[in-house]
Amino acid sequence: MSLQQILLVLKREYMTRIRSKAFIIATILIPLGMVAFIGIVIGISVWDSDTQRTIGIKDNTEVLYSRLNSLDEEQYQNFNDVSEDSLRSLVQAEKIDGYLLLDEAHIAGDANAEFVSSGAGGLKLQSSIRSDLREVIRDERLDRANVSEDVKEIYASSVTLETRKLTQEGEETEDDTGFLTIVGVIMGVIIFGAITGYGGLITRSVIEEKTNRIIEVIASSVKPIELLLGKLCGIGALALSQMTFWIASLLGLAAAAGPIAGMFLMDEMSGMSEAQKAAQASQGIDPSVFSIPTIETSLIIYFIIFFLLGYLIYSALFAAIGSAVDSETDTQQYMIPIMVPIMAAYMIMFQTMENPDGMLSVVGSLIPFCTPIVMITRIAITDVPIWQIGLSIVLMIATFGGTMWLSAKIYSVGILSYGKSANFKELIKWIREG
Repeated sequence: MSLQQILLVLKREYMTRIRSKAFIIATILIPLGMVAFIGIVIGISVWDSDTQRTIGIKDNTEVLYSRLNSLDEEQYQNFNDVSEDSLRSLVQAEKIDGYLLLDEAHIAGDANAEFVSSGAGGLKLQSSIRSDLREVIRDERLDRANVSEDVKEIYASSVTLETRKLTQEGEETEDDTGFLTIVGVIMGVIIFGAITGYGGLITRSVIEEKTNRIIEVIASSVKPIELLLGKLCGIGALALSQMTFWIASLLGLAAAAGPIAGMFLMDEMSGMSEAQKAAQASQGIDPSVFSIPTIETSLIIYFIIFFLLGYLIYSALFAAIGSAVDSETDTQQYMIPIMVPIMAAYMIMFQTMENPDGMLSVVGSLIPFCTPIVMITRIAITDVPIWQIGLSIVLMIATFGGTMWLSAKIYSVGILSYGKSANFKELIKWIREG
């Protein structure tokens, strides 16, 4: 095996594709598209105006309506003089959005109140009514129990949790778990997209060269294993270049856009009452989230390591698929065994987001075919023991050796086979004879 030949193939793959218009356009437009998408999502969540709803209250207790009305006098309207049938007609005619029937059993007993509506308002309205109703019934029960004001304040008070992170050096720092969870998931999604995207590119590249019979010319001067390694490394270098540009662009744009979005949100919330600010915060709208905490250099290094190892493991398999078929439509039968572990890792990643130290997350991060996506998410969120990181890297390197050996056997025969796509039986035969 000649290193010079591998480098020649690598250079050809890299230079040919990096100069293409499609690559240049995609490299520039994707970061702008992602920033525009994030901006739209933030804009919708910040400036979405509430629609005024009207809820009819038929209160047989004569005490709950006044409490509800004091919470939102526009939403809760008195309909004591209206029969239940009339209330149903008003809902059907869309004169009101829904109604509540309240009686003593809701205060003195454990009966559940029923909210009848046309479905308008969705879950947000239902959640708001449930919260208001729970509060007014609790307050009425406390009044009837003749408890002291101190007890009422205890019930009305809420406890918040401020989190701090204690480092190995014994220093307390800001706990950025929420931000780092988002970063970890984004990194996992990027690796997931890169593996499938660039893997598909390798498959199409091999099929195209087989179709144009260019492979016969190349194979006459380069060994199949040299051609395979050069192609994987060339497209891998291309992927790394594109990733570097995207990450640098996103970090730069986010650093500039975050404070600006935070300023807009601060202005928007400056006119709100404390209760409204608390409600916005409960929905995850907090100006402080727009300031970007520091991302440790070690996390970026781990991202590059797991991205490259994951790419190499899967790209070898994608190249083998390309060499075994004559057209892209024939690749479907081979894609399922490859996509199953990738999709499994993708699903485990969301479980990792909730519990990074759980058994499923730990096991998933040590399975080489799942490691690139799951482990980087764990590293971003929690302190992963160094032996687990080291073991996962060793296992991935060993797995790459195995997939490379397997793919080289298939590739060396498949690239010069024409006429029909190979089935699994023929692939096993190629591996034995290769």
